[in-house]
Parts: sequence; C-alpha cells; structure tokens
Amino acid sequence: MFVMSFAPYGCDGILIRIEADIRRGIPGIDVSGLAAGAVREAKDRIRTAFRNSGYNFPNDRILINLAPADVKKDEAALDLPMALAIAQSAGISPPVESAMVLGELELSGRVRPVRGTLAATACALSSGIRAFIVPLENSGEAEILAPAGSVAGVSSLKDAIEALEFHYKTGSFPPMPAKRKLENMPSGDGLYEGDFAEVHGQSRYKRVLEIAAAGGHNLLVFGPPGAGKTMLARRLPSIMTPLDKWEAVAVTKLHSLAGRLNNNNLPSITTAGNSAGQNRDYCCALINRPPFRAPHHSASAEGILGGGRTVRPGEASLAHLGVLFLDEAPEFKSNVLQALREPLEDKVFTISRAEGPVRLPADFQLLLAANPCPCGKLGLKPDSHGGCLCSGDNINRYWKKLGGALLDRIELRVAVKTPPAFVMPERSEESSAAIAERVRKAVEKQRSRYKDTGVRRNASLSGALLEKYCPLSKSAENALCKAAEKIGFSGRAYHGIIRSARTIADLEGNDSIEVEHILEAVQHRRFGDDPYDVFQVK
Repeated sequence: MFVMSFAPYGCDGILIRIEADIRRGIPGIDVSGLAAGAVREAKDRIRTAFRNSGYNFPNDRILINLAPADVKKDEAALDLPMALAIAQSAGISPPVESAMVLGELELSGRVRPVRGTLAATACALSSGIRAFIVPLENSGEAEILAPAGSVAGVSSLKDAIEALEFHYKTGSFPPMPAKRKLENMPSGDGLYEGDFAEVHGQSRYKRVLEIAAAGGHNLLVFGPPGAGKTMLARRLPSIMTPLDKWEAVAVTKLHSLAGRLNNNNLPSITTAGNSAGQNRDYCCALINRPPFRAPHHSASAEGILGGGRTVRPGEASLAHLGVLFLDEAPEFKSNVLQALREPLEDKVFTISRAEGPVRLPADFQLLLAANPCPCGKLGLKPDSHGGCLCSGDNINRYWKKLGGALLDRIELRVAVKTPPAFVMPERSEESSAAIAERVRKAVEKQRSRYKDTGVRRNASLSGALLEKYCPLSKSAENALCKAAEKIGFSGRAYHGIIRSARTIADLEGNDSIEVEHILEAVQHRRFGDDPYDVFQVK
C-alpha cells in the first residue's frame, strides 16, 4: 500500500511516495529513505495518535519507505500520510492510492497545518493526482487549484480515515463548508501604510514612484534623514495594480512554501461539528496585491537570497512580482547587494547544491533608500550640532558598497531634500487612488501590448523588443543621442532610458515616445553616480 505526499524544496518541491509493509516480528516501526529530524520522530507520534483516536495500532513489525530514497526528508507534514499508509496496510481504512496527503499529527490525533499546500496541489495535479487530504486550515489553499469535491480538509486522524472511506464508496469527498474569500489579503510584512495625500511636498519623488509602479522599474532614492524617503516608499503599494489570477497563484505559492501564509492572522469564519469537538477557523485567499518586502539590513544572505539546508525562498523571492525595499541600502552586506545584480537581469536565483541547481523565481522591483553619506548631513547647512564630518574616503567607501554595476541597473534615481518645516501647500495633495488609476491604465496597456511575448512590464523589455514596442519620433531619437553623448551613458543605461520613456508615454496615453518623455527619463536617470554633484558640495 502507498500514499502520495509532498516535501517542499526550492520553489516547486518533490512528490514523495510513502509505502508501508506490516510483517511478523518484534513490534516497532522502521523508516527508510533518508528520513531525518521530524520524520524520524514521527513513529512515536503516529503510534500515540492511533491509540488516542480509538484505533488499535498494529502489534507487528512495520516498515515505511519514503521514495525517492536519495532525497533527504525532514518535514512533519509526512506524519499523516505515513499514518494513513499504515492504516491501509492494517485494513483500518480502504486503499486510495491516488490521493495526496499532508498533515502533522499531535499526540491527541489532531492534525496541524503545514506549509507548501498550494505548491503540493500544483505538483500533484501535474502528475495526475486528483484527490487531496489536507489539514482543515490549509484546505483553502488546496481548493484554489483543485477541482470541486476533490479536497478533504481534516481536523484529526479519525476525520482523515472517514474521508478515505467516503471517497472509496463515492469517488469524491464530502462537500467542504463555504469559506470566506479575501479580496485584499496582506501581501507584505505590515510595514507600509497611509496615502500619498498625507505627504506634503516631494512632488518629484512621488512622480518617480508613479513611474516605477507603472513600468516595474528599479529605483534609488537618497537624501538626508527626515526627508521622507522611507515614508513615501512604504506608500508605494497603495498605487500598485493588483495581480491577475495566475500572478496571484505564483506569489501565494511562494509564500506558502516559505511558511508565510498565517491563516490565524486573517479574517475567517468559524465552523463546528468536527470529530475532535473543536471549533476551527479557516479561510480561502490568494495574495492578489503585489508583495512589498522590507528586510532589515542585518538580514543574512540566506534570509534575503534564499537557501538553507532545505532550500527555501528568501525575501527576494517573496518579493516576486512585487517590491524588494532595502532601506539604508549601503548598510547591507556587500555580498548581498552584489548578488542582486543577476536576478535584476535574469529574474531568477540559481542556488547550487550537491543534488543539483535550484532555481528560485525573483522577478522583483528593487527600491533602494540611502543617506548621502554615513552621517547623513552631506549637502546640508551646518546646524547647532555641526555639519557633515565624513571624510571623502568615508563617503566613497559608503557608496562603493552599492557599486557601479548595481547602480547601472537602477533606471530611476531621485535625490530628495528635507522640506521646509512650517510651509504647507495651499492646494490639496493628490491621493493614492487618483495616482493608482493612472497606473492601472498604464499597466492595462502593457498587458495588452505584451500579451503574447511573456513580458509583464516595460522594465523587462529586452533589446530586441525595444525596437518593436518603443518607437521614437525623430526628434526624440536626436534628443536621446545628444544626452547619451553629453552625459556618457552605458549601453544598459541607454536602453533603460527608452524603457522609462515608454512608461512615461503610457501614463500619458501616448503610443509613440516623444521628446518630453525622453527628457524626463534622462533627468530621472542622471542622478546617483556621484552624491557630491547632486548636493553641490565642493
């Protein structure tokens, strides 16, 4: 007898075939197939869960094999499938070999939620599996992709065995109670809030954020402390366009694999009447807002880039199809910053392991915020505490951590200054809703334009596609050539300006790129290489 299960690994995971054999001998459980950690300890949890659920545990020798045998297994989610494999071999439950089973067992027989349910469902469906037994809290994830009637959300080992019996007789599972579908499930780390209208001034910074949101461009903002760099950056999600269905599935899948879908923190409905005699909350939701990840600068390389003993997505992959915001960017480790260069081009991380390379999706927008110098006072007038005390070497060393190669991939740069403390604008500031509507129209134009190309936003256009989708008027082409000759742009910067100009034109509803679009894109590109020039410090 065997049961299918799943082990998260990278961004996809691996199907695990769990076989159980009961033979005469000294009572005990042997587990083969590179079982480690939580899987080795499962045999004691399974034996106790059987007895506390009212079933007689086989008083024989039991061998459990986890295939493939050359992949290390260290997931508590294999508890329930191992228990059901034993139950089928012992004749306690009927055989249902085409089912995917996930769940961690408590000693009481209760089933605990696990990570990676959505990824497991996708992997199983691609392999022809059409029945799923998962923890009740994870049933919403499974139902996102699984056909109706193919998912059983269980609260206990007894529920799982009863679901197998029902499926054996009818070919399907009992209907699940209705779940509340959330239209705006949290997609970040709770660090962003507010409206653009609450921030007075900084009109240029707001404009650059609008362009970044519409075209998916990378952005660098720098200026003295208190200028509003972080405050406005955390309002960027308020103007970003929601993900479409399949983008939302891809993002939710990554967050599920990383164990970041915490249903206990989401609005839910309560159901009662399960065999464990408990009320349980659960919900069904996709992350349909672009992720906004803001790791602290003390985060490790594995925490941001992904990896670990069992490869998991890092913050960069959790920001897939969203924003990775690095506040105080020069304070991050140099190896972390420089490792971001490849995914900015390739949209994927490749992590090498002895078993083979693991690819993690990383199609994110990079948003960097920095001070102009280590103390933050470069370019400011001396106050009662004095002016900037940083030496030229300190300033150069500070900016060198970003490096020219990384900065060359940043298409939008903006320098901000501290606004006057007591000067308030006479007119009301534009709200996030008004900006978001312009962004939405620009994004819809891009979705229609690149429908059959695999390109999501203007920022992803390759050199070959620029000629087709970014026609420049003759005057715009001349203006770009003059700017490139005068300022000395690289080839990557030259293409980046065209991509930014394409977004500016989309925001204005223009099909062709005109001179004013090129000039604005050049102006947003020219800052950032030398902080001395920006703040006019000699």
